[in-house]
Amino acid sequence: MSTIGILGGMGPAATVELFRRIVAKTPAHGDQDHIPIVIDNNPKIPDRGLFILGGGPDPRPALCRSARRLESMGASFIAMPCNTAHVFLPYLRKAVRIPFVDMIAETAQSITEPVVGLLATETTVRTRLYHEACAPYGIEILTPASEDQARAMQIIYAIKGGSFDPAMQHELRAIAARLHERGARALVIGCTELSLIVHQREHDLLIYDALDILAQAAVREALQQGMRQMPQRTNTPINTRTITSRVSMTIP
Repeated sequence: MSTIGILGGMGPAATVELFRRIVAKTPAHGDQDHIPIVIDNNPKIPDRGLFILGGGPDPRPALCRSARRLESMGASFIAMPCNTAHVFLPYLRKAVRIPFVDMIAETAQSITEPVVGLLATETTVRTRLYHEACAPYGIEILTPASEDQARAMQIIYAIKGGSFDPAMQHELRAIAARLHERGARALVIGCTELSLIVHQREHDLLIYDALDILAQAAVREALQQGMRQMPQRTNTPINTRTITSRVSMTIP
C-alpha cells in the first residue's frame, strides 16, 4: 500500500491542515481503509523568502534532510504544503528516489478561467511560480497592488505566529474584490497559511485552494499506486464470547 510523506513545518498549522484534508478526502469505511501517512514536521527549516529575497540562511539542506527522512520512513511519494518552497522542487527531486507531488502544477492544471487573481507570499509572487505554471494553459495571473501585497504578507506571518482576527478575512475579501475589478475571474490561494482562513462560502469569486488541490492529488496518487479496493461493510453477527477471549489474550 502506498504511503504519503508530508514534508511539513512550513508552517506547522498548514501541515496539520493538509493531514486533516487528506483524511477527509479518502474514501474510507473504517480505520484500515485510510492511507498510511508519515510526516516530518520541521519548523526549523530556514525562511524560504528571506533566503531568496534577502540573503538569509539556505533552507535547502534542511529540506533535503526532511525529504530523505520521509524516504527512509517508507514514504512512496512526498507532498509539501508550502507554495514558496516549490521554488526548490527541481533541487529536492534530485535528493531522493521517490517523487514529489507538484502543488503548483496541480493547481495550474485545475484552473479553467482565463484570468485569475493570486494571493501568495511576496516570494511566490516575485519568483513567478504560478505565472510560469499557468502560462502553458494561456492563463493570466493578476497579483495584488503593492499595498495589498504587503498587508497579505502581514496576515500570513500573523497566522504563522498563531494569531487570527476575523478582520483578516474581511481584508482578504477586499483584496480579492480589487483583483476582481481588474479582471480576475477566480482566485488562487497560493499560500498554505491563507488556506486556513480563506473559505469559498465567504467569496463571490471561485476559489482554487492550492492546499486543497494538493490533498486531493495526494489521495489520487496513493490510490493510483495500488491502494487496495475498499471493502464493503458486512452484517455478520457479533460473537461476544470470541471477542472476550481475544481481548483477554496475553499481549506479545
